[in-house]
Amino acid sequence: MAEWPGFRPCTCIAVDAQAYGSKNDRNQSELQHELPRLLDRAARGAGLDRSEWQIQRTGDEQLAVRRQDGSEPRLVDDYVRHLVAELRHHNAQRVPEARMRLRAVIHQGLVELAENGFAGSAVVATARLLTARPLYDALAAHPEADLALLLSDDVYRSVVAGGHTTLTTADFTHVTVQVKEYEASAWLRVPTLGTTAAASQEPGTAGTGNPAVPVPGEPAADRPRTAAAGTAGAGVTHEYRAHQVNVTHMTGSVDARGAVFGFGSAGG
Repeated sequence: MAEWPGFRPCTCIAVDAQAYGSKNDRNQSELQHELPRLLDRAARGAGLDRSEWQIQRTGDEQLAVRRQDGSEPRLVDDYVRHLVAELRHHNAQRVPEARMRLRAVIHQGLVELAENGFAGSAVVATARLLTARPLYDALAAHPEADLALLLSDDVYRSVVAGGHTTLTTADFTHVTVQVKEYEASAWLRVPTLGTTAAASQEPGTAGTGNPAVPVPGEPAADRPRTAAAGTAGAGVTHEYRAHQVNVTHMTGSVDARGAVFGFGSAGG
């Protein structure tokens, strides 16, 4: 692990397993064994090396601290995406009681390696964000989700609002976090199966994740139309709408586990 003296600009990444205390002994043991493996695989998939991170392990929780090196957008974007894929694969093979569901936080600030862990207000803020009520509420509101992510305001503004990821500001919901003496703005995202489900903390700040549910402020003409129930090809239309076509150019290998691809032609 890379070490450094004094306080240095760092990124803090914390995860905690939901409902760990309600699991039986065997499920707790399995989770503690599998959690580091899932995190390692997600990092490798994102081209990151967790062996270079300082990691504090506490049973069902991990706090990782890494020096800022310009790859922070990959943490918010690729690392989280690969972690969601790893969790989905892991949980697909288990009964509901053995599922691993995570609350995750990414924050940044000055951190020092101390004799008994980490020192700095950034670490304290990360711990507070990890226990924020909006994270618990988001997982409760979206039982199909395996992970709820909270970005500190600093990370959100520098990485997402700055346009350095494939995510947009519409993928997040603004929330206010109040834990003990800590109060701050943060940004919530709940990646679900192929979509983004935002908790209803502040109405109108993010989409519903359901094309059949109107998004506040969205013109009716722009809402996707679904076929009537019971008709052939329900949910499928052959109408060509060029303004809704997205073209993605990719080079190199692509991890498409859990992805759904659709193909069509301009001629209908």
